[in-house]
This record gives sequence, structure tokens and C-alpha cells, in this order.
Amino acid sequence: MATVKSDIEIAREAKMKPIMEIGKGLGIPEKDLIPYGHTKAKVALSYIDSLKSKKNGKLILVTAINPTPAGEGKTTTTVGLGDGLNRIGKKAMVALREPSLGPCFGMKGGAAGGGYAQIVPMEDINLHFTGDFHAITSAHNLLSAMIDNHIYWGNELGIDTRRVAWRRVMDMNDRALREIVCSLGGVANGYPREAGFDITVASEIMAILCLSTSIEDLERRIGQIVIGYKKDKSPVLAKDIKAPGAMVVLLKDALQPNLVQTLENNPAFVHGGPFANIAHGCNSVMATQSALKLADYVVTEAGFGADLGAEKFFDIKCRKAGLSPSATVIVATVRALKMHGGAAKDELKTENVEVLKKGLANLGRHIENVKKFGVPIAVAINHFISDTDAEVQAVIDYCKTHGVEAFRCTHWAEGGKGTEALAKHVAELADKGSAQFKPIYDENVSLFDKVKTIAREIYRADDVVADKSVRDQLKAWEAAGYGKFPICMAKTQYSFSTDPNLKGAPTNHVLPVREVRLSAGAEFIVVICGDIMTMPGLPKVPSAEVIGLDDKGQIVGLF
Repeated sequence: MATVKSDIEIAREAKMKPIMEIGKGLGIPEKDLIPYGHTKAKVALSYIDSLKSKKNGKLILVTAINPTPAGEGKTTTTVGLGDGLNRIGKKAMVALREPSLGPCFGMKGGAAGGGYAQIVPMEDINLHFTGDFHAITSAHNLLSAMIDNHIYWGNELGIDTRRVAWRRVMDMNDRALREIVCSLGGVANGYPREAGFDITVASEIMAILCLSTSIEDLERRIGQIVIGYKKDKSPVLAKDIKAPGAMVVLLKDALQPNLVQTLENNPAFVHGGPFANIAHGCNSVMATQSALKLADYVVTEAGFGADLGAEKFFDIKCRKAGLSPSATVIVATVRALKMHGGAAKDELKTENVEVLKKGLANLGRHIENVKKFGVPIAVAINHFISDTDAEVQAVIDYCKTHGVEAFRCTHWAEGGKGTEALAKHVAELADKGSAQFKPIYDENVSLFDKVKTIAREIYRADDVVADKSVRDQLKAWEAAGYGKFPICMAKTQYSFSTDPNLKGAPTNHVLPVREVRLSAGAEFIVVICGDIMTMPGLPKVPSAEVIGLDDKGQIVGLF
């Protein structure tokens, strides 16, 4: 039996083209590419600005069912579909998020695709890449340092140290830093106060960078950040302590999209990386809008299941950036659907159509939800070798009852060749122009009503439970002029509910809102539900334990 190569082994054997050649294929002049080595480059903002008058291509969103330990392969499918579109003669590119170091060294692994549907150079993309996350971390923590420094040197603005809202960040899973006390050690070190860390991908700076459309817009948004409150509860902004200018200096290169390629030498933008369960889960607006000017079809993804990623893509990113998607692909696997039907992980290799049929309710719920946004849908069945013909056919037949075509996709093993049928269908859906995209709630309804709409229409919750203090806070933000902001839900990705163990398509549950946070620069309200953490922890056996260098100096263990 042939040994199956690991993702990193496949990526290392890739015959990559020089990045200048990839850029040339898109029509980008060499002078407008800033190379980071031979296989990755940033695209100059001046060139991106020159594209504004060009016609947009078709935007295709790839989303998924609720994730399980069995795996779904959303990024893999995004890359495979991009390669498939190019194989059938379409000018297509993909636009993806950058991976965080947290899951790379934790449990989830990297986010550069898998098998023969990957973006490369895989090790670079999954690790330090072009330094964007380091720049975001530095800019965020510069603001933190300037806040405490302002308080130390007399606190001219009268910031209430009990109401500093700006936490620190680092791009690593480290539960020990969730809640801390800072400035200990006496007078020379400042005024002690409670503080904490979030992971960088949950930073408002990450969200701002991903939603900004120019350097000027970036600086404007940073200036709007509410860093804390005075004793009279009036807000203090980042611009009040004169932080935005220096922060933008740190972020000016990070705002430029990163150009790389797939294993089949097709172009890919990989830029920005907000988490989808605790942030808005989409790559940068700058990269997506630029890709739409450079290609006829742009395949992008939104993190985790459609209840989180797709909802935020539609209600936050598309609304704010004026994007109008032409089609949506929902990724499912037979294995994951069987887990949603009640199968244990060690039972997934055995054919069980009845359990699969129970789990199909999860896929059906996502199909129904995406239809509410007015975007045509196709389903990609990301194929595993253990899938039987009867199981695959059951998924195809079920999707037909929802008026949706499903396709067995073998891109993990065959690259773009394995998605040709899906690519043809998706291109037809996009070309029909039948999409009538609309967000699921109006920006003018109250903030709490927006939360209730998402809970009832997307999660199918019976009600939303929130303390009076939470509801009063939302009303106070409305009075302060933030009432038109969209909602960014922070909840578990594993279920429609806030209970990660509740698989399938649960009903008769309530949505408990624990906390709300104002992201005045990103221009949305974060609603934290259940036990979700904005600083994840490492698992009992983290991936970091098996990552290292071999005797040739090559990275091993990264996946």
C-alpha cells in the first residue's frame, strides 16, 4: 500500500513559479510588486488604487457545515475550486485569510489547504509569512503602552483606570494571560490595574485592517477606537492620546495584500486573519476588492460554519464594503455529517447511511439559512477514501430536495481536476446573475433586535437571554451614535447553539449573551455568547510537541 504524503511533503515538492511571473499573469507590473523572497510578494497600494475604475469579477463564497473533529476542508475546497475554475478556462483567483500561530501550534493546525489543493509556500504562510500579524500585534500593544504611559504621566484626560477597555494581544494560545494584573512593582511602574490578553486574531486592529480601504481609512478607524472611559463614563478615543499616526506607521506595509500561488501556479491573495468564532472571520476587503478587479471569478472563504462565517461575511463584510456575492458553496463531508448524526469518531470508516441521513439536518439548516441572503448555492462533498457510493448519493439526493446541486469533489487527491464539475456549475450560477443579495437585518433596527434576528433566523434559538446591564449598554451605545453598527457574534463554532456538544440542527434552545464589546474602529459590536474565549488555550497534547527541524534543517510536523 502506497504511503500517503503529508501536506508539508506535498507542498515542499511543489514546482513554484517566481512570484513576479504570477503577478505578470494578473497584469501587475513588476515595479508594483514588493518581493518577500522569490515566492511571495506584496502589492503596492498605489497600484491597487489605480484599479478602482476596472469592472468587478464574480465573487464566490465558500462556507461549510458546523465543524467536527472529522474535518470539513473548507480552505482545501476554496483552493481546489479556484484551481478547477482555471482548469475549465476561467480567469480565477482565490482570496484567503492568513493563518494564526495559535492553532498552528495548538490543535487545528495550519490553514493553507491540504493534499493537492494548497497554497504555497506552505511553511511560510503558516508561520511568520510577511510579518503582518507581528505588525498588528505591535500596533495594538503600542496603543496599550501609550494608554498606561498617559495615566502614569498625570492622566490629563482623566481616564478611569477601572474602565480601561483596551486589552493587550499576542498571536499564541496562552490561557495564563486571559486575566492579569499589570503595573505591579511600585511607583516607578505605574498604577496597578486589572487587564488581560486576547489572541491577535481577535484584536480590533486586525478587524480594522481587514475592513479598511486605504491608509486614510485605516487611520480614521484607529482614531475612533474607544480605549476606555472617564469617571463620568464618557469615552476616551485612541486619537485623544495621539496614537493613530505611529500605529499606522507600523501597519503601512501590512495593509498591502500578499500575493502567493496554488500548487497549480494559480494566483492567490492571502491577507488578514480575524477568527470567525470571536471576530468577523474574513480576509481583507482590500484583497477581495483587488482580486475582483484582477480576475473574472474570485473564490473566497469565511471561517467555520455558515452560521458564523457566512453570516458575518454577508452582514458585516459585504454590507460595509459594498460587495455583492454571485454564488455560495457549502462544504460538507460524509464523515462530519455522520458525526452530526450521532456517530463516534472511531465509527466513521464504516458505511452508515441512516446515521448520515440524521446528520444531513445540519447541512439542510445551512442551506436554508444561506438562501435567506438571496445568493445561489452549490454543495461540495469533500471526498474521503472511506466514503461509499451509497453515502455520497444520499447527500446528493438530499440536496436535490432543497433545490441544490451537490458534487463529489476529489481535489485533495487530484487538485483542480477533482472540482471541474463543481467549477462548471458554480460558474453557471455566477453567470446567471440571479443573485439578489441582501443582509438579514436592516442597519436601522436596534442593536438588541439585530442580535435576536441572528439568534432566531440563523441559530433557530427560541430567545436571547441577556442581563439588564448588557441591554442597557447596547442602548447607551445607540444613544452615543453606534446604533447602525452590525453585530459580530462570538460563540462556539461547533453548534448552532452555544453548547458545542449539541450537534445536528438543534431547536428549542436559548442564546445566552455574556458580554458585549464596542469595536468603534472596526464599526461593529461584538456579542460574546456562552463560554467562548477571546484567548484560547492549548490542548492537552499541542501540535507544538511534534513540530521541529529534521537533519536537513527542514520543518516537520506542521500540518
